Amino acid sequence: MPYRQTEGIINATGKRLPANPSYGHICKRINKQNIDISRGKTDDDLILAIYSTGIKVTNRGQWMNEKWNVQNKKGYLKIHVAINIKTKEILALEVTNEKVHDGKMLKKLVNHVLDNSSKPNTTKIKSILADDGAYDSNNNFRYLEDKKIMSGIKVRKNSCFS
Repeated sequence: MPYRQTEGIINATGKRLPANPSYGHICKRINKQNIDISRGKTDDDLILAIYSTGIKVTNRGQWMNEKWNVQNKKGYLKIHVAINIKTKEILALEVTNEKVHDGKMLKKLVNHVLDNSSKPNTTKIKSILADDGAYDSNNNFRYLEDKKIMSGIKVRKNSCFS
């Protein structure tokens, strides 16, 4: 958690404390700790969850859009992530505009995980989980089959396999 956020939580919940620690105090204390983060991490047989979400760039013009049904030219950003479900660690992250389809990002995210792992040649992805029908494409299924990765992609109701 960021230090300023930690300071805010302490200020809100620790009202009975004689003196609440400041941002600088929290930062100095945490940085003095000798914590080994690498212990316990394993890259063997990863199970990845692929997800994407959108973030509005601005609220300007929202009232006009709702009141007069005028389409605003401002779009939104899409964040595509690949998460190791065992460690809850984000292994790949891509930010695009709203025009990039989710299904086209799967190959890029998987390649990013395989190329940037601590052991690039020995990292093995066991399966990919995606609960969004946007990832349901023959290209994605073929790509995962070529890489010998099990697919856990939700298929659309009207999909056909070829």
